[in-house]
Amino acid sequence: MLSVAVSLDGYIDDTIPERLYLSNESDFDGVDQLRAESDAILIGAETVRRDDPRLWLRSQERRDARVAAGKPANLLKVTVTRTGNLSPDARMFHHHVEAGRPIVYTTVDGAESIGDTLDSVADVVAIADLDFWGTLLEDLGRRGIEQLIVEGGTHIHTAFLEAGLADELRYAIAPLLIGQIDAPRFVNPGAFPGGSRRRLELVDCTPLDDVVVLRYRPKRTSTTPSGQ
Repeated sequence: MLSVAVSLDGYIDDTIPERLYLSNESDFDGVDQLRAESDAILIGAETVRRDDPRLWLRSQERRDARVAAGKPANLLKVTVTRTGNLSPDARMFHHHVEAGRPIVYTTVDGAESIGDTLDSVADVVAIADLDFWGTLLEDLGRRGIEQLIVEGGTHIHTAFLEAGLADELRYAIAPLLIGQIDAPRFVNPGAFPGGSRRRLELVDCTPLDDVVVLRYRPKRTSTTPSGQ
């Protein structure tokens, strides 16, 4: 499941150093529920560096419900880095790690760059296969992860969509415009399956105060409507 909040013009952040909160409390609660239903959460290294999130469940009630169901109170935390540029002081490595040591997936070169700097806080997994993302998901599957929530950023969402690995997209639209040419967007240009002729299936549309949440799933076959 890919989960993202965007501005009306398709940006996920601005260029101001202070963090921009696109969503509202109702949407944050919806994302928290989605996290509670998942086994692991994945973000890119750029998001770790920029936002330094803890990646935990905000709701104590949801944490208690997971424990009552025999699950860890919080999700397994996962990040991906090509360069290995991650600080061992990042909060995701130290807060709410009930599901086990966070996992850092990287390339062989990235693992060499990391060296032993993360040994005390995370498991580093180097992937040499050309099918990097498929291998990553297979490894998570072997670890018992059945539902993964992917919360970005841009490079991560682009990679999952290009590889056709997203089962569902949760797309929250916030009522503001960013318009900064250097600000990060939801996805980069990419070779997406089906290209501009592929239409996703809209499975839900939910207004949450001033935010609208759209949920899409890929169709097996898709064509542009006749007459268009």
